[in-house]
Amino acid sequence: MRVSNVSPHLYPIDVSPDDIDFMGHVNNASYLKWVQDAVIDHWRSLAPADAIAQHLWVALKHEITYRRPTFLGDDVIATVLLEKVQGARAMYETVIRRGEDVLAEVRSSWCCVDAKTLRPARLARETIERFFPKAATE
Repeated sequence: MRVSNVSPHLYPIDVSPDDIDFMGHVNNASYLKWVQDAVIDHWRSLAPADAIAQHLWVALKHEITYRRPTFLGDDVIATVLLEKVQGARAMYETVIRRGEDVLAEVRSSWCCVDAKTLRPARLARETIERFFPKAATE
């Protein structure tokens, strides 16, 4: 299912002292945690309870472009956009911002797995449709 005009999911990020590295800004590994937290929050905000209980998400790939450093005390938000679902895979774009400044852009792919078998699992069409407005699907 390909998509256009999908509403973004906003996820506020709390920059903690544990995120700061020896150079005084957020360590690159923290961005990965933030993206994972934001994508999972997106899933939990729209999926029905039974789908959440039956499925887990595993990251397959992250491609991160770092634009600006992030510091302790920064007001940071992740904008999550589910681009498409194809079989058991989902493709996301996440932009991390401080105000108007883009701090990082992340393209990631995820695999949906059955919570019991841990094998790849396709989502029911009704579940996928919760993430995409009817007018936006092809």
